[in-house]
Amino acid sequence: MIPQAPFLCFITDDALSPVALTEQALRGGAAMIQLRHKSASSNQLFSWAVEIRKLCRNYGATLIINDRADIALASQADGVHLGQQDLPAAAARKLLGKKYIIGVSASSPSEAVQAERDGADYIGFGHIFPTSSKEKAFLPLGPESLGQVASLVTLPIIAIGGIHAENAASLISLGASAVAVISAISRATNPLQTALELTEAIKRRVE
Repeated sequence: MIPQAPFLCFITDDALSPVALTEQALRGGAAMIQLRHKSASSNQLFSWAVEIRKLCRNYGATLIINDRADIALASQADGVHLGQQDLPAAAARKLLGKKYIIGVSASSPSEAVQAERDGADYIGFGHIFPTSSKEKAFLPLGPESLGQVASLVTLPIIAIGGIHAENAASLISLGASAVAVISAISRATNPLQTALELTEAIKRRVE
């Protein structure tokens, strides 16, 4: 199931082996892990998914596989995350059934609304702030766009893009259920400490 809001999602870094970093993120309080590695072979991705699934079970966290519904099924992950150019959410639902979580990336209000209509369980919205983790064809959307989307959909929204401990709480205030980070943890000098700081920042917002 989708973790209780607010929560931290760690998305693995294409440039780094994901297992050790995932454990650091989980120790730091991440409640959702998204395994994302565009260049990995199917065999390697499956192997990582099985290892990370075990870690997530140990920490009570949710495992989502980026793009690959087949890997999500084979590894018994909790769900799949789909981009705008990936398998449509409705088609993924036919493959995965009702018990799997389906997340959809959106970078505009219309895409977010369509994702909800198509049966997504959550929306990954961004990029909110400038980021170097992924190559983007458009400028940052800004935090005000998050508030707009939150007023249009009922699904949980995971904000992504340029997020760190200093700006994470503001996004929860604007309606995000969670924040997702890549380089903030994966490129940190101390990934565990950074995850702890992010988790503390978003939890503090609701106390």
